Amino acid sequence: MFQKKEDPLQGKTLEMILTYLVEIYGWEDLGQRIDIRCFNIDPSIKSSLAFLRKTPWARTKVENLYIFTLRKEKQAQEKLENNTENQIEN
Repeated sequence: MFQKKEDPLQGKTLEMILTYLVEIYGWEDLGQRIDIRCFNIDPSIKSSLAFLRKTPWARTKVENLYIFTLRKEKQAQEKLENNTENQIEN
């Protein structure tokens, strides 16, 4: 019948999402992308989680950056796979 679109946040905790973003961007770049104090001044996972759990607009920004990052990685992976396939054919 109908296919359900996958929700990239399904099964992901806020801690998992934040840890992933810190690994990808680092605190400095993350703080530039989402300008909130807990990312820019003495950042930690614990203090950031406390703030994000109490602040819906900030949590939404983090979740949106996570979804954006996943899409960019998927596009890069597909491009790499297509280039590899083209090289094999030639």
